[in-house]
Amino acid sequence: MLLLDLTLPTPDENLALDEALLDAAEDADTPVEVLRFWEADRSVVVLGRSSKAAEEAQLELCKNAGVPVLRRCSGGAAIVAGPGCLMYAVVLSYELHPELRALDLAHRYVLSRLREALLPLVAGVQIRGTSDLTVGESKFSGNSLRCKRSHLLYHGTLLYDFDVSLFDKYLGPAPRQPAYRKGRTHRQFVTNIPLSSAEMKQAVSSAFQASRNLTRWPREMVHHLVQERYSEESWNQRH
Repeated sequence: MLLLDLTLPTPDENLALDEALLDAAEDADTPVEVLRFWEADRSVVVLGRSSKAAEEAQLELCKNAGVPVLRRCSGGAAIVAGPGCLMYAVVLSYELHPELRALDLAHRYVLSRLREALLPLVAGVQIRGTSDLTVGESKFSGNSLRCKRSHLLYHGTLLYDFDVSLFDKYLGPAPRQPAYRKGRTHRQFVTNIPLSSAEMKQAVSSAFQASRNLTRWPREMVHHLVQERYSEESWNQRH
């Protein structure tokens, strides 16, 4: 698996790069698998593909605070990202892993590797709900996926030094809640794990056996996606 540790200058470019890596893999003649890390340098709200913006984000407050509200290509609910929230994305090939066409197995495949990577460093890491990683009863990682013809994109968050009060500040109530959440607020529900960004990158890279750097990433695809989608209100506010 190839490795790309790259944060682009703007949040919309970073969301576009995740999707561009999937599209580039789809266009390749042979299976392509990539693990990417990035971390936003300021707060940003990221809606799921089908999220209702006015329900899942505090739009007026975000606007007044200068917090972008963007939409990703994958499903799931809205999140807040920023400093202290490591973002990862992995592109996987159906040719190499045909079982991953079953969504439950795709979730299990990635989350089990993340869990195995982090368990030696953080006791008690568990897989909960559809796509959460927890310590005790608190969530530190939420994840979602986007499937195409020959590859899938699986990406998510790893909280390690994030201001968790921002979830209640910038988000509305969660539209769907796993049973183990038990009605808790965002701040009561989420937590950081006591690792550095570098420690998590090393552990996750090892778990996916990603060691060879991706030297050429799809710049033109990113530019096109930003212009046609991620910078456009018609996309970000479409629901």
